[in-house]
Amino acid sequence: MLDLIWNAGPVVKLVLLVLVYFSVVSWTIIFYKFRTIQRATRESSQFIDFFWNKKRLDAVAQEIKQYSHSPLSSLFREGYQELLKVQRIEKGDDSRGFADMGGENIARALRRASTQETHRLEKYLTFLATTGSTAPFIGLFGTVWGIMDSFHGIGQTGSASLAVVAPGISEALVATAIGLMAAIPAVVGYNHFLNKVNVLIGEMDNFSQEFLNIIEHMTRRS
Repeated sequence: MLDLIWNAGPVVKLVLLVLVYFSVVSWTIIFYKFRTIQRATRESSQFIDFFWNKKRLDAVAQEIKQYSHSPLSSLFREGYQELLKVQRIEKGDDSRGFADMGGENIARALRRASTQETHRLEKYLTFLATTGSTAPFIGLFGTVWGIMDSFHGIGQTGSASLAVVAPGISEALVATAIGLMAAIPAVVGYNHFLNKVNVLIGEMDNFSQEFLNIIEHMTRRS
């Protein structure tokens, strides 16, 4: 394999360098996202249990730092801070309903936090998708170019024997092989992480709705 790469033409070598770059960056992203999303999933599960076991929102806010990697804790923090702002502004006015007390502001803060967390979780996944979709074609380009170069050499030498044709074609096919080696892990990683992110997005939507329901019940009792 190394001999084939070393003896390949300059264009094929350039294609191989591009594919190696895609592969190295893709594997770096895969390891990074695996660690990040696994931690977010684990801490989100722990935070949900912690949240429902607590009776007061201020008690949850005091211990939220231990779940700093959970997207749900970020939603709670933004929603709780907005709730405190609303309570400070409208303190002493008991005649207002839930909407007047800033329910829309809290919902907007939760949506904003959810969008930010979604972007954080989906960060770098676009590169995996790009690698999975383009690497095979880049490799195919290198292969086509290598085969063209081989046939050009055949035309110059005037010999079409297998001994003359085979080395050039085998060198060219290396580009396709490496392109597939770069694309397959990227596609698998992208689909795996996208599924995990979608699960976390669903959990954020559910938590936002539950948080708003809790705030509404609190205002009705007050």
